[in-house]
Amino acid sequence: MCFAIPGKVVEIDNDKQEAIVDYDIEKRAVGIPLLPELKVGDFVLVQAKIAVQIVPEDQVKQFMDSLDALEEEK
Repeated sequence: MCFAIPGKVVEIDNDKQEAIVDYDIEKRAVGIPLLPELKVGDFVLVQAKIAVQIVPEDQVKQFMDSLDALEEEK
């Protein structure tokens, strides 16, 4: 099973078809050939170092709230 955490796009280099995605604890470079409409500030899911889906901000908040609740149960 694979677990993808949404990250926020903080930088885009269209020439390299690459974006920098911020996961709060680290930033990673990812490929963006599948998402030509991507813009800085979008949240994305990444698989195998490729951004595969843009995630609406309200869904990201709901997901992160759920993770926080799980962490509190420990």
